Amino acid sequence: MSDTLEEEATEEGRVDEGVPCMCQSYLRATEHAALLSARWLGRADQEGAEEAAATAMRTSLDLLAIRGRIVLGSEEAGLEPGLVIGSGRTEVDLALDPLEGRGVVARGGNGAMSMIAVADPGQLMSLPDMYMRKMAVGPRARGAIDLLRPVGENIEAIAEAFGRRVNDVTTIVLDRPRHHDLIEEIRAAGARIKLIQDGDVTAAISAAIRGTNDHLAIGIGGTRQAVLSAAALRCLGGELQAQFWPTSRGEIEELRERGIDDYARVFHTEELAPGDVIVAATGVSNGDLLRGVRFLADSARTHSVLMCTRCNWVRFVDGIHFFARERREDVRLTGF
Repeated sequence: MSDTLEEEATEEGRVDEGVPCMCQSYLRATEHAALLSARWLGRADQEGAEEAAATAMRTSLDLLAIRGRIVLGSEEAGLEPGLVIGSGRTEVDLALDPLEGRGVVARGGNGAMSMIAVADPGQLMSLPDMYMRKMAVGPRARGAIDLLRPVGENIEAIAEAFGRRVNDVTTIVLDRPRHHDLIEEIRAAGARIKLIQDGDVTAAISAAIRGTNDHLAIGIGGTRQAVLSAAALRCLGGELQAQFWPTSRGEIEELRERGIDDYARVFHTEELAPGDVIVAATGVSNGDLLRGVRFLADSARTHSVLMCTRCNWVRFVDGIHFFARERREDVRLTGF
């Protein structure tokens, strides 16, 4: 490669110290998982949908020249933590959610997606499978939130960061009984509420991207989702704060066995996903962030987002996948 071309490639994020970034390769795994799990939309079988997504993701990742250790995954989907996948030597850590919102797919709802986060070994925080209380915002409100402060004060700070009134702020909350008091606090503060059935990673990303009209994702969800959200917000310039929410003495003891004595400690974005990270996500069903898979006669269309701190980009990718070599369909521009 000539000096000029190498300089241009470095500026565009494709080359770092002579080693090409593999970020675009991981997108194939989320696209494959989305394509297979989307066939299960509305069929009231969340296990079948998740198994299809996990099998597709595993198959795609096994083709990559990596030695990927799963740090956060799903035992139910056959992608349990500690499993090593891939066909190469490049060591990476993986956080996998083959189907974020499997219940959504089973019901035929909106906002499901397939997602991967990738980092260098030891750079994704390994956490036990339990609840965490989380709060996520985008770049505009970064530094304005504090998980330990009352919800109303955080909403006021977010409104001030955006130069808006409190009742212009939209908060995203999982519709769960455990969030009853939280929802009442948000209502008392005067902010708008968007209740979702599943997908708190999608909610965190949506709060960090302008144009969605979402400003805050808040509530109690899983540790895997916390790390995935942190990785995405690292790429987007947003902020995530999270705190363990143990529901039993056994979970507190498990945290202590992992060297976490202060389970009330607040973890920040850079602690959960430090270093360079790659995040790929593909829509399974339509949402505010990504469009779902659209099946045609002999092809399907996917909509994805690819984020990479090393390449320093966020890309929305519209893909057309043909099921046969002999193409009968026209390739159409988006929106036509």
